[in-house]
Amino acid sequence: MRRLFLALSLLALAACATTPPPEPEPKPEPASAPRAEAPKPPEEPDAWRTQMPAAGKPPSLVLPTFEEAKLDNGLTVIVNSRRELPLVYVGVAFANGSAQDPSGQGGLADLTYKMLLEGAGGKDTIALDNAFADLGVSPTVSVQPDGALIGVRVLTRNADPALALLSDVARKPTFAQKDFDRRKKQQLADLVRRMGIPWVLAQQAYLETVFGAAHPYGHTSSGVPTSVEKLSLKDAKRFYQKNVGPKAAALVVVGDVTRQQAVDWAKKYFGDWKGEAALPAAPAAPASPPRDTLYVVYKPGLEQTVVMTGRPGVALGHPDEYALDLATTVFGGFFGSRLNMNLREAKGYTYGAGASSDARFGVGPLTAFSQVRADVTGPAVTEFVRELTDLKSRPITSKELESAREGLIRSFPGFFETVEGVGASAATIFQKRRPMDEFSRQIAGLEKTTPAEVQRVAEAYLNPASMQLILVGDPGIIQQQVGPLNLGKLTQVDVSGAAMAAPGKAGKR
Repeated sequence: MRRLFLALSLLALAACATTPPPEPEPKPEPASAPRAEAPKPPEEPDAWRTQMPAAGKPPSLVLPTFEEAKLDNGLTVIVNSRRELPLVYVGVAFANGSAQDPSGQGGLADLTYKMLLEGAGGKDTIALDNAFADLGVSPTVSVQPDGALIGVRVLTRNADPALALLSDVARKPTFAQKDFDRRKKQQLADLVRRMGIPWVLAQQAYLETVFGAAHPYGHTSSGVPTSVEKLSLKDAKRFYQKNVGPKAAALVVVGDVTRQQAVDWAKKYFGDWKGEAALPAAPAAPASPPRDTLYVVYKPGLEQTVVMTGRPGVALGHPDEYALDLATTVFGGFFGSRLNMNLREAKGYTYGAGASSDARFGVGPLTAFSQVRADVTGPAVTEFVRELTDLKSRPITSKELESAREGLIRSFPGFFETVEGVGASAATIFQKRRPMDEFSRQIAGLEKTTPAEVQRVAEAYLNPASMQLILVGDPGIIQQQVGPLNLGKLTQVDVSGAAMAAPGKAGKR
């Protein structure tokens, strides 16, 4: 029995030893981790500089709106309302300017209009100045070929007393002899100082060369010492009587004011103004002959030479006005212009070069200019001529044209930043007989002008053969470097533009 039990036990043990243990359940494989991306190479710190930032959306162009009224005595009233601040600009614009200076009396208009602030309405110079000062203002006067402007910017609450003073200034000037003598002496002293400025000498010689000394635009508004020295109080009174009156003047009111308020002020302070002065006619268009002479003002020892070249351009309203503005801007009217990029950036001859088309009531000047190192006077003049010539052989590109167009249009708001700026713009509209929407017309004209029109006027007006040339600089350098260029006979002129050798157009009076 025990053996059987032992045998069964052994069998059981054997069975246990030979039977494989059950396989464990497989463990789930762990989820595989995502593969790490290869690290990006570090960016260059200045990589952003390789792409020009996109321009933001330009703000909308807002132009001033002018309204016009006329009094029974012929006085024009021009109003622009801008009510953001309690400020008003009030001014009297005169249509007769230095273009109405009699022959040989350059500077008379300038001296006469400045005399209006030397006492008026029973107040002497000091009392009048104090009366303006009591209002917190100081009147300004500016005289240009096409007119003059006297005005002040005041708080709205002071507009009435300011207009009372301006009315006296325009209508009842004192014209005392002692005040005239003092003002004339000041003007002469200032002119003597200006005679040492090469730019002033160049401008005087340039205007006489381009227009002729007898032309209304043939002299600077301030005159020259020889012309101002001869002026008398009688001359100033005669100029005032002939050129100042309601039919040749406008009251300009800009700012915190309505049209009706401005008209009421005009009637109150200027409604009984009388005078026979009339609006002037536009000066005759000057001739534009080919260049055969180079006019020079010799200033020994100058380290720089003033180069000025130009011809008569166009009057405001001429069909070529906007195309010429654009062509002149491409040529020299902004930093990226052809002339400046050549003379300044490529050659290093100058700090800057420019060009402008000054359309006036009559035909105005078309001018290019720079002040170059004296030692490169000849090469600089050569580059002036080359750039003018290249306008035909290397036509204006669409990129150049659009840059000029954009620059001109976007510059307009700068003229209207202040009530004084808007007032000056209104005065220009009156003096140059332009419509009240003149600035909108200018924008439209610049936008619509075609590339073909711009190229046509560039070749017609900026032809180097018809551009007169004026230099101010050291005589030895000019004769040595410019003489051999065969651009015309070198002819010396004095500071008033009168020819001293081989007389040409300049200096003929």
